[in-house]
Amino acid sequence: MKISVSSYSFSQLLNSGEHSQLTLIALAKEMGFDAIEFTDLCPPDGVTEEEYAKQIKAESERVGLPVSSYTIGADFLKADNLDDEIARVCKKVDIASILGVKVMRHDATTGFNEEDRHYKGFDESLPVLIKGCKAVTDYAKQYGIRTCVENHGFFCQDSVRVEKLITGVADENFGALIDIGNFACADDPSPIAVGRLAPYVKYVHAKDFHIKSGNGFNPGRGFFRSRGGNYLRGAIIGHGDIPVTQCLSVLKNSGYDGYVSVEFEGMENALDGISTGLENLRNMLKII
Repeated sequence: MKISVSSYSFSQLLNSGEHSQLTLIALAKEMGFDAIEFTDLCPPDGVTEEEYAKQIKAESERVGLPVSSYTIGADFLKADNLDDEIARVCKKVDIASILGVKVMRHDATTGFNEEDRHYKGFDESLPVLIKGCKAVTDYAKQYGIRTCVENHGFFCQDSVRVEKLITGVADENFGALIDIGNFACADDPSPIAVGRLAPYVKYVHAKDFHIKSGNGFNPGRGFFRSRGGNYLRGAIIGHGDIPVTQCLSVLKNSGYDGYVSVEFEGMENALDGISTGLENLRNMLKII
């Protein structure tokens, strides 16, 4: 497996203005990554998304660091018009083709709006989600791009629900971006969840969390609550409670040999968190 890094990991540096998405490419190369993944391009004023994608592609070629994946937000369930949301996501596939990636992740949904729920659950949403995901992956085939959804956003986060969506689309071009840590947000044990979704994996995020029981007091700043009420805080890979090494072993045994992308969202200094996570991830990959 090769190690990539998500541009999201550098949010501290992007938000402060110390770096742009464009300058992250050389930084990631200097840090020793094999590739970089971009999340929702943010072009500067006066630059179109297409122009910015071309700039990023040119810079990645200059630096010698490929773009491994493109990750965008989407919501087929909450969209005012499903066809319009499908068309918008397909335009993001055009951006992915400019970047030269072979994998693109888009969200499926964050769930029903309260006024629309009326005792509807995940199974009731599946036909809409399947239609949206199927249309996008069909469009992406012209570029040789595989599409995937991540276990992300609480409503479509645990492995059973993600598997229902993937098997509902039933297309080899569509699968899962397995985020090793995110299953904890739905209180789904990561090794079991990774094993369930391993047959459908297209890309992997390595992420760790500190986890504290919801039966105790609120630990405070930096923590959020899982669907089942536990307290989670982003951690440096190897410092938290997610069995990352075991999950990587499950993926390796399933035959996965693609990119594993570092996604850091801890409270620590971003460069320290990312570089330590990279070092720990390398050591994990050596022993599985």
